[in-house]
Amino acid sequence: MGGDGTGRPVGRVGRVGRVGHSIWSRDFGLFFTARAVAKLGDTMLPVALAAGLLQYGYGAGAVGLAMAASVGCFAGLVIFGGVFADRFSTRLLMIGADVTRLVSQSLAAVMFFTGHVVLWEICVIGAVNGAASALFQPGVASTVPRLADDVQAANGAIRVAESGSQLAGPAVAGLLVAFASPGLVFAAHAGTYALSALCLVLLRLPPAAPDSHAPSNGFRKDLIEGWQEFRSRTWLWAVIAVWCVLQIGASGPAVPLVATQVTQEYGPRAYGLVNSALGAGTVIGGLIALRVRPRRMLRAGTVALFGFALFPAAVGAGLGVPGMMAGCVIAGAGMSFWGVMWATSVQTQVPHDVLNRIHAYDVAGSLAMAPVGQALAGPAAGAFGTRHVLLTGGGVAVLCAAALLAVPAIRGLVRADAPRLRSLPAPPAPRREPARPESR
Repeated sequence: MGGDGTGRPVGRVGRVGRVGHSIWSRDFGLFFTARAVAKLGDTMLPVALAAGLLQYGYGAGAVGLAMAASVGCFAGLVIFGGVFADRFSTRLLMIGADVTRLVSQSLAAVMFFTGHVVLWEICVIGAVNGAASALFQPGVASTVPRLADDVQAANGAIRVAESGSQLAGPAVAGLLVAFASPGLVFAAHAGTYALSALCLVLLRLPPAAPDSHAPSNGFRKDLIEGWQEFRSRTWLWAVIAVWCVLQIGASGPAVPLVATQVTQEYGPRAYGLVNSALGAGTVIGGLIALRVRPRRMLRAGTVALFGFALFPAAVGAGLGVPGMMAGCVIAGAGMSFWGVMWATSVQTQVPHDVLNRIHAYDVAGSLAMAPVGQALAGPAAGAFGTRHVLLTGGGVAVLCAAALLAVPAIRGLVRADAPRLRSLPAPPAPRREPARPESR
């Protein structure tokens, strides 16, 4: 049993320590596939929104609002999704969310196919999509440790799969928009949710650990308990506080502004290439995370995070398509490596009976300011110029990474399985009697 930094035991650290064991199984493969295909559709969506809305006479502000509608609804509701995920079947919640998103994106496809494109209706569809995602995302945190012995390796593998999808998705979307229509991209996006739902229907989760579900004290008290557990960990809330600044000043505005700037100057295919370069970088970062096992994971991840500044800065500096692609490769690698270090830290340092709720607070806090940054992107670009806003975003990203390193609780956090990693040979894992899979 490991500690979480608050004196409370963590039920799955013993499994985390079994680094030499393969993560691959039928059920992990299904979950791996579900995450990969869903990410493929998600990375196609910004291309479709930017090209589609620009085609119908809308500008950068409209693209930012459409993206903010989805992200804002997701960030506002995900903490409630965390309570549901800690008390009900995470598998069924994720399947229901995928079906809802299948319907919403199919409706968006019909709108673009028929030429009936109204901004507020697109925003409503985005909000529904965000609400469904809020029910889906919290369950990911507890599903990964239940399916894999080596949590870091599992997170790294999923990151590589999602990154491969990010590499292919924008390029495919750019080609579909250029040679067909944005509606076809939305239809393909809906299809990815159908495939994800099918994988989750076939998935069989092993029985939850005995400490994974504490008795419920009511929705409101469960919500408060999750918040208390969250704020008791300095390394958690300090990262989220810095992340809010990053979302307002850098990553939030960068998403719509990079999309519109590159699309307007070089066309949708060029934006697909630039975004695919970001995906290539995230593949590299995920592969590195599969091999490198730092004792202080968040410190190593923060050092890599400095590279993210090149995502907005390369476009803001007008380096041309090759230069922007090179910057995005470095930015993607840094962000991907950080993501694996962060996800593994949360999943292994936090008790499982509150893990989904704390993950929900983590996600909500991480994204809370993203819609603000995206909504302000258009006005800021109009007042100061798109390139200046993007260059400023690069500076903000550097300052945020430096702030993370300045917090002792972040740079000093030791991985939960560090003692086992230093002990050779590793102790044999206790034999467990086979248990009948459950439907959760």
